[in-house]
This record gives sequence, structure tokens and C-alpha cells, in this order.
Amino acid sequence: MTDQKPEPDGKGFYAGSYGGNDEKIGPKTRLECKICWEIYDPALGDDYWQIPAGTAFFDLPDHWTCPNCDGKKDEFMVVKD
Repeated sequence: MTDQKPEPDGKGFYAGSYGGNDEKIGPKTRLECKICWEIYDPALGDDYWQIPAGTAFFDLPDHWTCPNCDGKKDEFMVVKD
């Protein structure tokens, strides 16, 4: 077993990082906060921010932050199913 660390993508983000790049995700992609591990699931929306179910992550308002820890939207990680 090797201890391989993820490599930056050239913009300071690591493999799996959303980094604000909407091309990395689809309308049903779930994302996880890298600070507290809260999952944003478009199928559920976000009660705290009053985001209705069916709202894709890239359609969240710019001011949206993690409802649990206030982590920034661009710091979320793509959840691989």
C-alpha cells in the first residue's frame, strides 16, 4: 500500500474538488463539504437555505454556503456513487 496524495489540478484544487467548475458536475451530482462532510443532494434541496428539491448544485445562489459549517460552495467535493 502506498500513501499517494492527490495532485493539484494547476488551480490549487485537488482531484474530486468542484472548485466552482460547473463542467465537472451534472444536474443530479451530489457534493460533500470538505470541512464537515455535509452532503448536498439535489434531490433533497436544502431546508436551511430554503432551496427546493430538484435544484442542481450549480444552480445554487452565489451566496450559498454549507448549512452546517458555512463552508464555501467552491470547496465542495464531488461524491462518486
